Amino acid sequence: MFDIKKQLSMLPDSPGVYIMKDSTGDIIYIGKAKSLKNRVRQYFGSHGKSSPKVEAMVGNISEFEYIMTDSELEALILECNLIKKHRPKYNIIFRDDKTYPFIKVSVNEDYPRVLKVRSMREDGAKYFGPYTSEGAVNDVISLIRRIYPIRKCKNDIKRMIQRGERPCINYDIGKCTGPCRGIDAREQYMQMIDEIVTFLSGRSETLIESIEQQMQVAAERLDFEKAAYFRDKIGSLRILAQRQKIVSKSSVDQDFIAAYFYEGKACIQVFFVREGRIIGREHFVVEDVLEEQKGEVFASFIKHFYSYQGFIPSEILIESETGEDEVLQSWLESIKGRKVHIKVPQKGEKREMIEMVKKNARESAEKFSNVSRLKDSQELLEELRSLLELEETPNRIEAFDISNIQGVDSVGSMVVFTRGRKDSKEYRRFRIKTVQGPDDYSSLYEIVLRRLKKWSGRPDLMLIDGGRGQVGVVSRLLLELGVDIPVWGMYKDDKHRTRGLVSLEREIELKKSSQLYRFICTIQDEAHRFAIDYHRSLRHGKLKRSVLDDIAGVGEKRKLLLISHFRSVENIRNAKLEELKAISGISAEVAERIYMFFREEGKIDRR
Repeated sequence: MFDIKKQLSMLPDSPGVYIMKDSTGDIIYIGKAKSLKNRVRQYFGSHGKSSPKVEAMVGNISEFEYIMTDSELEALILECNLIKKHRPKYNIIFRDDKTYPFIKVSVNEDYPRVLKVRSMREDGAKYFGPYTSEGAVNDVISLIRRIYPIRKCKNDIKRMIQRGERPCINYDIGKCTGPCRGIDAREQYMQMIDEIVTFLSGRSETLIESIEQQMQVAAERLDFEKAAYFRDKIGSLRILAQRQKIVSKSSVDQDFIAAYFYEGKACIQVFFVREGRIIGREHFVVEDVLEEQKGEVFASFIKHFYSYQGFIPSEILIESETGEDEVLQSWLESIKGRKVHIKVPQKGEKREMIEMVKKNARESAEKFSNVSRLKDSQELLEELRSLLELEETPNRIEAFDISNIQGVDSVGSMVVFTRGRKDSKEYRRFRIKTVQGPDDYSSLYEIVLRRLKKWSGRPDLMLIDGGRGQVGVVSRLLLELGVDIPVWGMYKDDKHRTRGLVSLEREIELKKSSQLYRFICTIQDEAHRFAIDYHRSLRHGKLKRSVLDDIAGVGEKRKLLLISHFRSVENIRNAKLEELKAISGISAEVAERIYMFFREEGKIDRR
């Protein structure tokens, strides 16, 4: 019988891949580790169960095995290959394994062609893409061939000339210049190819300006037929150019990746930018993930997506760090054969682009996922009514949250769910006016009072981010106003994860595998997100000075990660080492520094 405790004690402190199996011997999860000893042990500690999915996975592990590698990069490559082969149940799996088409200009041939292909090869040809729409590629190639009479055939031109074979019908109808005729016209043919390459490279305006000059010269020579030919070509090129939106002056190939998390799912959106132009986009939906797993989701997506694509851009710009950026970068460089940069833009046009991609991810999720169908939502609301013993179905739910960092720029949020769906037009945000310092109770009292006085209508249920104390504050206010609205708190466990609902009279712990748990989790996350977004906008991207600034390795980004996760410096001070290590974006080394900082002599009581 497999002794898990014994095997855990024997794990090596080296990089490698670990393979989790269930009682039937089936592989249910595959992961990589910089240290097998540290990573695998985490799953069997309380801090390792970071989501319902992981908790369920750990409960099904009967045995595990591992493969040691010489480096973390080798471990990542092996992990990708094994996940492709076994597609384990609990790995984050993106189902779409399709490859995207490219436009190939076969400049390695004497008389190049323009083709649609599925992958890139090192054959001397020029490749453009990938494009997410096959129809768009077909349209581009069709229009290029209409503007430029280049050959489509696969024939060996030199052989045809030697044999004296006659040209095909495309020459007769003017759709090909007929290089197979043996007439020395390669210079004119290659000029057409150069123009095509210029256009596909994103330099359409340069090309159009050149053709306009030729049109002007022809008109001055009174060669109106040729001038009309150039005029028509310019018109066609402008139509083609309008399909590509310019977003950057950069000539570097870029992919922009962002995600929208909702109701236990994530929608990943990718925008493909080539020569400064958006040439396409794609979205992917993955289930059973939470926003706290954002780093893992991005890392899994990068591994999956670029394992199947024939093209890797020079820059991959992502919304937030994966926790594996360096090794992923090395892996991509090993595939591409040249430098690849993974970056998290903080400001400027690249950050604006990331925000646009994220907005599109949200729109894609709402448009395509249909996760909150009205029938299912109604059943869920009836279940909630029964559980909380409400008199009426809670068709309108209002949830409130407070956000501040050490009492600075305190704000409040109100999010609304109507018939089980987010009703963003009803959302409200509040800047705290009457409270000084980190007083969540008084701040909550203020925003609920302002909501009830300023806006008409009443919710069927109020949900508060917090426990019995927060519920008591709101209940007292409602009693003072003579308003009868059920109030429940959405409380969290000691790992800052949604646990259940609490009123003044009772406490209900929700089953993490239930739909109702996911629904409450979504409401709590949305209220927190809306408050945090407002708070960030007030801070203009800068956190106020705090004790965290004195810790080596903790900059603005990590400071925000810590505060967002633990909600206060006091919670960070009291956090266990394992809890700090579990945060995506906080390395083990930095976690140990934070942990020791607050435990050094004279630091434990520091405010």
